[in-house]
Amino acid sequence: KPHGPAMLKLRKWCDEASIVHWTQQDPTLPSWPEAHRRMQREGRPSKIDRPSRNHSAKVITPPVVKAGSEIIFK
Repeated sequence: KPHGPAMLKLRKWCDEASIVHWTQQDPTLPSWPEAHRRMQREGRPSKIDRPSRNHSAKVITPPVVKAGSEIIFK
């Protein structure tokens, strides 16, 4: 089922949300700046019940990443 319970709750929980389909050859995770650039370029807003002004204007704020806070997948 493409839209599970969490996706249905997203509409109520969030005031900003977006999605992008991402395919790449390299298994290495992209940097946060690269992920943000790609989201700006290719992403689309998700459907939500109470969108913020940024969401309605399709503005995606860059992530704030502190040194040493990288994501590590197992």
